[in-house]
Parts: sequence; C-alpha cells; structure tokens
Amino acid sequence: MKFWEKEIFGRKLRIENGKMAKQSHGSILLTFNESTILLTVNASETAKPGTDFLPLTVDFKEKFYAIGKIPGGFVKREGRPSEEAILSSRLIDRPIRPLFPKDFHNEIQVISTVFSMLNDDSIETWSIAAASLALNISPIPFNGVVAGVRVGLIDGEYIAFPTQEQLSKSEIDIVVAGSKEAITMVEGEAHEVSEEIMVEALNFSHKAIKEIISIQEEIISEFNIEKWEVEVPEYPEEFINDFKSLINKETLFEALMVEGKKNKDKKLKEFKDSVFEKFEELYLDKWTEEFYLEKKSYLKETYEEIFKKLMRRSIVDDNKRADGRKIDEIRPITCEIGVIPRVHGSALFTRGETQSLGITTLGAPMDVQMVDTIFSDEDKRFMLHYNFPPFSTGEVRPLRGPGRREIGHGHLAERSHKNLIPSESEFPYTIRVVSEILESNGSSSMATVCSASLSMMDAGIPLKKHVAGVAMGLIFEEDKNVVLTDILGIEDHLGDMDFKVTGTREGITAFQMDVKVDKVNEEIMREALDRAKIARLKILNLMYDAISEPRPELSPFVPKIKTITIPVNKIGDVIGPGGRIIKKINETYNTETSIDDEGIVKVSGMAEDMVDKAIKYITGLVSEIEKGKVYEGKIKRVEKYGVFVEVLPGKSGLLHISNMSKKPTELKIDDKINVEVISIESQSKFQLKEEGYEKPKRAPRPEKTSNDKNDSNNDEKKDKDIEKENGGN
Repeated sequence: MKFWEKEIFGRKLRIENGKMAKQSHGSILLTFNESTILLTVNASETAKPGTDFLPLTVDFKEKFYAIGKIPGGFVKREGRPSEEAILSSRLIDRPIRPLFPKDFHNEIQVISTVFSMLNDDSIETWSIAAASLALNISPIPFNGVVAGVRVGLIDGEYIAFPTQEQLSKSEIDIVVAGSKEAITMVEGEAHEVSEEIMVEALNFSHKAIKEIISIQEEIISEFNIEKWEVEVPEYPEEFINDFKSLINKETLFEALMVEGKKNKDKKLKEFKDSVFEKFEELYLDKWTEEFYLEKKSYLKETYEEIFKKLMRRSIVDDNKRADGRKIDEIRPITCEIGVIPRVHGSALFTRGETQSLGITTLGAPMDVQMVDTIFSDEDKRFMLHYNFPPFSTGEVRPLRGPGRREIGHGHLAERSHKNLIPSESEFPYTIRVVSEILESNGSSSMATVCSASLSMMDAGIPLKKHVAGVAMGLIFEEDKNVVLTDILGIEDHLGDMDFKVTGTREGITAFQMDVKVDKVNEEIMREALDRAKIARLKILNLMYDAISEPRPELSPFVPKIKTITIPVNKIGDVIGPGGRIIKKINETYNTETSIDDEGIVKVSGMAEDMVDKAIKYITGLVSEIEKGKVYEGKIKRVEKYGVFVEVLPGKSGLLHISNMSKKPTELKIDDKINVEVISIESQSKFQLKEEGYEKPKRAPRPEKTSNDKNDSNNDEKKDKDIEKENGGN
C-alpha cells in the first residue's frame, strides 16, 4: 500500500493505492477534507469483433451512508441513479474520453463510489483527477493527465473549491477540467457576469488544475506500469490507394453544399454508397471478399477522414460552411408565441433546421419536486425538462426514458434560467418547462433555452429579462483556426470544440464547453466569447420583438393561488388532529392547502371564489373572538333557552333567549344572524346578543326562593352545552 498527503486549497488531500479494490486494473482511494471516493478503472483485454468506437462507461455511485442517511422509499437501498449522479458521471466522462487512443476499442468501465461526502468538498469534481490517476497507473492505454476544479467568485476574489455557504454568495459556479496545456471542459452557471470575468475565471481555474496535475505526476512517477499495446491495423498501401482513387472530391464537395439537412444527408449517402459499390465492382477480385470485409471498417474511417478534411479546409481556406453561411452568421430565426391552446404558456423557437417547442405549466406549491440525494434534500420549484424524440432527426428508435444526454441538455438550460426565476414570495407557483425538440440540426439545447424563456413570458411568469443561448464551434487546421457561430450538427461532429454560452443582454448565465484538442488558448477563448455575445444579442432582439414582457394575466387554465400568514402557534388549529381539519377544507372547497413552519399558508384551486372561501375559513380558524365586535353567524343548534351561533369556524357562542328578539323555536339551523359578543370567558366560551337588540326594562328582581337551585342547575347545563358545541375545549 502507498499513500500521499498534501495540503491544497486550504484543506487536506490524501491519496491511497494498494489497500482497496486490488483486483481492479487501477484503483485510487481519494480523500479531500471530509469526503472520500474509491475510483476504479477496468477494461476488457480484447475488443469485441466489429467494434469501431470507444465503449467507455462512467458511473458515479452515490451511497446514502456517505451522508449518514438511510434511503427513503420501501426498498431502503440505492436504486437507479439520480439526475445529480448522472450529471456527475458526465462530468467525469467528458474530460477523459478524448484521451484514449483512437484505435483502442476495448470496453472500459470507470466507477466513482462515494464512501463519505461533505457537500463543501465537491467530491464529484475530484473524481476527474482520481479517474486520470487511476487510468495512468493502470495498464489501460491513456494519453495524458487531467484534473478538474470548482470555482466561485466572491467580491472580486476567485476561490477554488468554495463551500456551499460561499457559493450562495458567489457570482459564478463553474467546474473546469483540463490538462497542463489547455482547458478542455467547462460546465457551470453565473449571475449575468461579463465575458471578461469568465475569461479571468478560466485562467484562475487553469492554474488550480496545474497544481492538481503536478501532484498526479509525482505519484505516477513512482509507478512503472507496462501499458497494453494498441493494435493499429496495417493495410497494403495499394489497398487504400485503390479506395481513395474512387473518391471524387469535387462531387463530394457538391453533395456537402446541398441545401437542407435531409437533402444533404441523402446526397452524401448516395455518394458514399456509390464509392463502396464501385470498389466492390473494380477491386473485389484483386483483394478477395474475405479481406475486403475484414478491412471494410478501416475504409469507412478513411472515407470519414477525407470528408472531414474537405469540410474543414473549405471553412479555413475558402470561408465556406456546409450551409453556405459566413463563419459569424446565425441561421434564420422565427419566434412564435401561444401556439398551443389550453396550456399555460407555449412558444415555438426555430433556428434553421433546429426547432424547440417550449411548454410551461404552472402548478400549486404542493407540485414541487422532492429531491432526496446525497447532494441535496430540498423541494425544487423550477424544473426544465428536455425531450429528444427520434423523429426530430428523421430516425426510427425505440422510445425510452430520458438518457444521459437529454438530462445533461435539460440541466444546462435549467441552469441558464434558474437565477432569474422570481422568488416564491413574489410568484408562489411551481414552474415546469418542457422542451420538445421537433427538429434538430445543431444546438437543440440552446434552442431550448430560447423557447423556455419565450414560453415562460407567454405564461405570465414575472421574468424581468429574456435569456438566449448560442453554440460556438472551432476548426483547427495546421497553423490556422476559425471560430464558428451557431454551429450545425456536422460542424459539431467534425469540429474541435462545442462551446455553448447563454445569457441576457447584461451578461452570461450559463456556460458549457467541450474541446477535443489542447490548443485553445486565452486569445481563442476571448474571440469565441465576444462572437457569442454578438450572436446572443441578435437572438435576444428577435425574442423581445416576439414578446417584450410577461403577459399581464395568467391563463384561465392556471390554478389560482392565494397566500396568507398565520401565527405559528395557530398552525395546529388549521391542520387539526391527524390533518382532519385541513383535509376537510380541501374537500369542501376543492382546493390544495400547504402550510410551512413559518405560518405561510398557500391555498390553490381552479375556482377563485372557492379559494377565497377557503382563505376566509382559515382566517376565521385562527382569529380571536373580540368583545363588542359584530359577526354574521350561522345557527348551529337550537335549544329552549337560546341558540348556538357559529361566528368563526369551530367557534360557537350562546345567544340567550333574553338577548334576542325572537323565540328560539322561530329560528332554524343554518339561518344566518348578526350577533354582537357581549362577554368572553374563553375563546371557546362566550355570550352573544342579537345586533341592535335592546332588552326591555324589567321590574326589580324578587328575592331568592327555593327555585334558585334549579336555576343554578340550568346555568350549569348551559355551560356544558357551550363546551360541547365548541368541541369540549
């Protein structure tokens, strides 16, 4: 067993190897402050026949014992991963995936298991460095050393691995990963910060990353690991040249420049199929069918390389993109509002051949999502969900639940808006936005950001600003590089960078970047951010033209919500034993009622008059009976000596026959009568008189007789009746 300890970023870092999971190809036990993960890497020693991609799987396993909790639910053990765990898995995957050799097609599994966790330690970010270290000390081929850092900004000071308290005051919350040479991944959110602040944050992040990498390099130097050899297939040069001779680059370029994704894809497929058909016709006898079928996958790679080079040189040398746009040009955009009837808010955002239908639903406070993970235990009142059906790209695929990509795209769009959502006190509704991707040819997540903003304003949510997003790309060819605005799907696939920036007119709200090369320097980053700002402002202008401010009124299909505050000591009076009273309120008025620990009561329902009645009833429950005050009461019980009148919910007083103008028998249960409180013994025992009634003057009272005892007994009976009428309190 080996271990290394170091003080870094004001906390203790301990790394161990050789104590746990010794049968894994590589394992690291990493403890930062009070958080510990076991990072294991394993791979099959041979690739499956026919595999022509990297079968890498990364899992972040959250364990509730890590935070001293037992999982909720019936089963009481961890089940399917939470969205936070899936996002953490993606966070680890993205920086390490490009560093495996191109021809390495063995199955690889990376698992980060959380043994203990303090949220301040950002242990999911440390999993990036742990994965890099475990892979480097394993026999699995891996080209490079990477690390990640979480960064905040408070009062102009950048902080590495900020605590949760610090993040609550921070202008930014980003996770950055990279090598010694360059940044390769960014993910995070911000409170409308400038492009200059973001560049400075990335520079600060890179310095911190280098510190973590230097620790890794010290550890790696103590190991002498023999890496598996990557078999690079060798082919007769003539075999490749025969195939290349059939690719007419002029015809291929013409197919690349065809307008429209479907037409372009059709022409490109026809050309590619024709090349392979010609090869089979002309050279199959020369190379034999068996040899050809064995090496066909390499010919496909050769074709893709030629196609990739052709597209990239067209952009770099001739400033020609696949759809004819200039490098800084945005595709045509249309914004439509209120396109779906009955839903609370809707918007259709179309940019070129990418289309997102954003639909907003407003729910009651009870509709919040209860989040219970090792990262958080909270009620989430703003949700944004992203759906990517197969028809959006004209494909046929089984319909499954949301995959990691869908969860990641939805999370990015949600982060873009979450810091601008009105507070619960300002707007008590639970908000859910769903983005249905109807067409996709590049940056559907950024289209989602735009459609969500438009649909929320259409729903009448009091947003102060629109948020828009745009995806930037990058092409490196030899000593030249070109930054692309609003990239197509093909430019994302064959380019070197996918760089997404969202924000308002005032600044950046979210940020995501994945880079396939280690050449992105500060100058390129500044250019990309400046171009992204120009594009974002153009998109925002079009969105403000469509709807400049939230609709003044909510849809009639939105539930009505009203809020009151009651004394904390009266909460139990509204809830009742076993929730009996609050259930009765909801059943009687067809409402939903929630009460928090501070006495804030929210009542929601489709009928406003019923909500008002429920509010009135609750107000009555917690109100105090006041002497001298006149109430409109309802007769609940009739006796010979008087009637019991309910003046507030659950509070009835005695209106004695001597204090009313009619005989009790002339009144019926549920009759309404105005009464005045004339005396209070307690909130459950008080006397009433009919409003405006004046007792007639009576002769002097005679001296007591033997019947006085009976009168006293009658008084006791009245007292007991009053107590009985008010629940025996």
